[in-house]
Order: sequence, then structure tokens, then C-alpha cells
Amino acid sequence: MTELANGNRMTTLATPRAWQPRAWRRRNGASGAGGALAIPAAATLLALMNYTAPLAMLTDTAAGLGSGATAQIWLMSSISLGLAAALLPVGSLADDHGRKRVFVLGAALLAVSSAACAVAPGSAVFVAGRIVQGAASAALIAAGLGLIGATFAGPRRAHATGIWGAMVGLGIALGPIAAAGLGVLAGWRLWYWFTVAAAALLAVVAARTLRESRAERRRGLDVPGAVTMSLGVTALLSAVTLGRLGWGRPEVGGLLVLAAVLLAAFVVVQARRREPMLDLGLLRRPRFLLSIVGALVTGLGIIGVMSFVPTVLYVTLGMGPLTTAFLLAIWSGLSFVAAAQARRLPARLPAARLLAVALALNAAGQLALLGFGPDGHWWRLVPGLVVAGFGSGLGNAMLARIAVESVPPERASMGSGANNTARYIGASLGVALVGAIVTGTGSGHASPAEAYGHGADVAIVVCSAIALLGAVFAALVPDRD
Repeated sequence: MTELANGNRMTTLATPRAWQPRAWRRRNGASGAGGALAIPAAATLLALMNYTAPLAMLTDTAAGLGSGATAQIWLMSSISLGLAAALLPVGSLADDHGRKRVFVLGAALLAVSSAACAVAPGSAVFVAGRIVQGAASAALIAAGLGLIGATFAGPRRAHATGIWGAMVGLGIALGPIAAAGLGVLAGWRLWYWFTVAAAALLAVVAARTLRESRAERRRGLDVPGAVTMSLGVTALLSAVTLGRLGWGRPEVGGLLVLAAVLLAAFVVVQARRREPMLDLGLLRRPRFLLSIVGALVTGLGIIGVMSFVPTVLYVTLGMGPLTTAFLLAIWSGLSFVAAAQARRLPARLPAARLLAVALALNAAGQLALLGFGPDGHWWRLVPGLVVAGFGSGLGNAMLARIAVESVPPERASMGSGANNTARYIGASLGVALVGAIVTGTGSGHASPAEAYGHGADVAIVVCSAIALLGAVFAALVPDRD
């Protein structure tokens, strides 16, 4: 920019980018709007790859750490605990203290925790590292989407959130494939965890080019709200994780009671605080409520059952990790394509109605998967995975758009944090629900494969019904708050 004196006023003129001094570009952010989209999108890709990769290398990781059955459950579930517990607090911190600052801290923390996972001598250190990875990923996701919301408006925001949503699907697709493929070449420690650490350090360097953004008025850290919410979510997800070993265990019941008390205390704290971490008044906004319900339904009715598909394919058809990863990539890869193309939809189309269509497509695609069993064929699943993939991608794009459009601009990271907290709580509950149905409804069949296939069919029907209920809710939400 060039400033010219005009009497007592200064007039700002646009200067072509090529003429701008290097110092000015460094001070104001050389990446501009492109970097404000590309860097958070790449970080979200990394976070989701990190989230899903262990699906394909759990056996090798558990063997390398000497993990028993209980520890193996925590190897998979620990990152969800860190994500869900930290998303809302770090979103509020980003709005108050700077989205770029929280983003950089998250990337640095991801690098350190990934290195800790790589050198972990046993399960305890590895699980602790995964929990910290979850908190670091929460910072990247909430602050990154907050940066996008603060940078873009109108049709450009719809385009940007569509790209961001596409990274969710692409990360889910690439994580297991990369883990299964490259893990064979270099081992689970070397290639994966050190590679994640190196990529996170690159994100730290790249983020230096971003422009800082924060809310005009700082609300301050809601310590009681952050503590009750984080501990409540931790207790809930710990109960869900242990419940996979048996819901009658006394510690499961105790954790559920503790979670109910802490989350109720969180609601009371938020209702009484002058500057709450989560403004409960936003729940009176139909679109904000939809962003929470839609994300919860996505986790509960979609991610839960799709996360179980590789295990079902292994038990019923004997498919290996790499083959199942590529088959599941039909769903997650098309999710990426659909979310990326969602930016081409006219901005005048209501996001709520598009989300309703997306959830209905997911339900239809999942129902087309019915018929798991040892006599089935993998190619029979392709049409359902295609339909569900398009639905999932459209849903990811619309949820990202609603998350930032349904809150005031100064609370963009909080909106992202609330939305994604609901998603990952829903995903954890969904995995537990599907696991309970699959293992609890297959008795009386001739073989384990037939029993597992029957249980998977029942789980698909239940999860599809949840997705359809979400679609009805989205269709009934008013277009405007």
C-alpha cells in the first residue's frame, strides 16, 4: 500500500504486490488470503491423517509397545479424548489471544508429542503422547477454521470452508493408506510419528506468514468453564472407552456419573458467568444449534459406523489392512472431492438444506452396504460407499460453513471449537455404539464371520436412522436466525 498526504488526511492507495517491499510483506503476511486458506487446510489434513492412521497399524504398534487388550483400546481412543476436551477451550483462547498464536503453539505441541510417541518405551507414554496430540490437533482445527472465518466473507467464505471441509475427508482417506503402505517399508515408529513431527514443524514455519486476528474485545479465560467442561468430557469418553470392555464394570458407571455432574456444572457456570466460554444464548440461534446437532449426528451416525467397516471386512471377508484402507478410501476420497466442489454451489442455497441432503445421502449410502457376510463380495459395497462419500463431503463443507456463519465474527474460533467438540464426542460414542451392537447382536449364528456380519447390518440400520433424523432436523431449521 502507498500512503499520500491529502491535506490533514492520509489516503491509502493499492500497490501491486510485485512492488511491495519485502519488509512490508513480512510484516503484514506474505501469504495473504491464499495462505490463510492453504495453511489451515494443510494443518487440518495433517490432523485428520494423524487421527485415522492407527486404524491400519494398531497391531504393529501394540506389538512394539507390548500392549495388552485394555491398552490397545486406549491406543486408538486417546487422541479423541484430547481433541474433544480441548477444542472449545482452545477456540476461546484463540479468539481472545490470537488465532495465529494458538495455531503456532498447536503445531509446535503436535511436533513434540509426535516425537514422544516415536520414542515411547511403553503404552503409558504413547497414550499420553496421543492425548497431547489430540489437544494440539484441537488448536490447529479450531484456530485454523477461525482464521478462515476471520479472513473470508460471503461467497469467498463458502469457497474457503468447502476447501477446509475437503481436507477432513482427504485426511481420513490418506491416513490409513499411508500407514498401511509406508509402515511396511520403514516401521510404525520411524516413518509415521517422526514424519508427523517434521510436518508439524513445517506448519510452525509456514504459519509465520499468516496475519494475526483476534476478537476486538477480549472476554478472558473462563477457568471454571474450561475445567468443568474438559474434565466432564474426559470422564465421558473414558467411560465410553472402558465400556468397550464391559458396560457392567463399576468404574464405567462411576465415570458416567462423574461426567454427568461435571457437565451439568459446566452448564450452570456458563449460565451464571458474565463472559462465558460458550455463550448458551447462542443455542437460541437455530443455525448454531444445527451446527452442534449436525456435528453430533455426523460423529454418531456416520463416523462411528464407517470407522468399523475395516474391522468388519477383515472378520467377514478376510481382507488385509491395505486392501480395506483402499476400499474405505472410495468413501473418504469422494468425500474430499464433494467437499472441494461444494464451493461451486451458489451461495444463496441455504447451508441447512444442503446439510439435510448430505445426511440423507449418507443414510442411503450406508443402507446400501447391508448384507455383510462371508459369502459377500467387496465390489458390492462400492455403490453405497460412493453415495455415502458424496454425502459426507457435502456435509463436511456445510458444517464448516455453518460453524463460522452462525456465530459473531469475533467468536469464529469458539464456533469451530463447539462444532468439532460435538463431532468428536459423537464419533467416540458412535464407535462405542457400533461396537456394542456388532458384538452383542450376533449370537446364534454358525460362524464368527456370520455373527459379525449380522451385527454390522443391525448397526448400519441404527446409524442410518440417526442420520435420517438429523436430516429431518436440518430440513426444518429456519434459513435465518
